[in-house]
Amino acid sequence: MSKLLLSVLLLLGCSGLQAQQTTDAASWNGVWQADGTMFQIRVTVIDNVITVSQVESLGFVWTSQSGEVTGNIARVPIEYAGVNGVIQAELTGEDTAIAFAASCLPDFMVVCALAKGRQAVFTRIGTN
Repeated sequence: MSKLLLSVLLLLGCSGLQAQQTTDAASWNGVWQADGTMFQIRVTVIDNVITVSQVESLGFVWTSQSGEVTGNIARVPIEYAGVNGVIQAELTGEDTAIAFAASCLPDFMVVCALAKGRQAVFTRIGTN
């Protein structure tokens, strides 16, 4: 369940992982699925601005704002169930990314407590 909550606190980088040397917008674009779930998002990057939209949210209602991409790292502001956070994602391969909640407020909310120290692996399953 915490993997789903993290996925909802959305997108997705982790220190210590091997980073790609260079990336472009096409490296991010596509439909991504959280491993072990049916949770799917559509990612679009134009001029280093990343947009994330729901494909299959498993009934969770969340919203995201435009974020930014710097190389293989993306940061996307999200809101879910009264929680505001930033999901950071890191491309770790051509079709894989790892995401975690870089921030989550208010930190006393259950969703923030469950997401703390967790990460989700996403696999690109299609193109835009």
